[in-house]
Amino acid sequence: MHGVLLLDKPVGLTSQQALARAKRLLRAEKAGHTGTLDPLAGGLLPLCFGASTKFAQVSLDADKTYRATLRLGQTRVGGDLEGEILRERPLAFDEAALHAALAAFTGTLQQVPPMHSALKHQGRALYDYARAGIEVERAPRTVTVHALQLVQWRVEHLVLDVRCSKGTYVRTLAEDLGERLGCGAHLAGLRRLASGALRVEDAITLEALEALDQGARDARLLSADALVAAWPEVRLAHEEAARFLSGLRRRLTRPDAPAVRVYGPEPRAFLGSAHITAGELIADRLLSPLEVQALLAESPRP
Repeated sequence: MHGVLLLDKPVGLTSQQALARAKRLLRAEKAGHTGTLDPLAGGLLPLCFGASTKFAQVSLDADKTYRATLRLGQTRVGGDLEGEILRERPLAFDEAALHAALAAFTGTLQQVPPMHSALKHQGRALYDYARAGIEVERAPRTVTVHALQLVQWRVEHLVLDVRCSKGTYVRTLAEDLGERLGCGAHLAGLRRLASGALRVEDAITLEALEALDQGARDARLLSADALVAAWPEVRLAHEEAARFLSGLRRRLTRPDAPAVRVYGPEPRAFLGSAHITAGELIADRLLSPLEVQALLAESPRP
């Protein structure tokens, strides 16, 4: 089985638990997810099966879009609903100050990763230190918030749509925004709406997937090249395709490109990813001949 399932992960499950349930329902062997969502976060979680796992990094590196609900006037341990309340402060800002604060957190930012995160320090996740009451010094990281859009503001509850680069911690953004407004804040809810070109509107819940028969479940899988569908396409003849799969370079009369998707002559003969430098097609991630044959034998998918 090769393909990509767009899952609408529920709040309350880890990404690994959600993957395990989908893997069982699809009777799949090789599978992985493309970017962890915390148990308190829901929304789009692309799952890769078979050959598509080779391209999971594309989704990991893609920009993400989230809908974030902030609770203003209250800071908590860890920056979300799980932590104890640290401090409560009144709200003393107007709409103009709110829009100014949103503008200040749009663009390239220096962000200190939260202690309650999976980042490693000396081989251990930061959240292990946090649970033991140990604070570890963290270096700021450069992230980009492409857009920060106000969706709703009702007294202490603020809803924002955040489009950001990989590695952006929305809970840290919520805390920093609260400090900018002088009242403090924590992340009360988070839903991932998009990862690159993939959208949560096209995703399926675990409950809906479970209600389908096996054939209908399999039909929910996108093609194995779904994660690279936005890249330019290069199509090769039979002999050239075989040479490409063996790792040999090929001269092309095309402009240089940092990333392309490569196919054989058949419509669904996805071979892998490559880049074009100085007129040469250079392989990056290749499927095996057996994987290519399996893709050709599968029913057409979106």
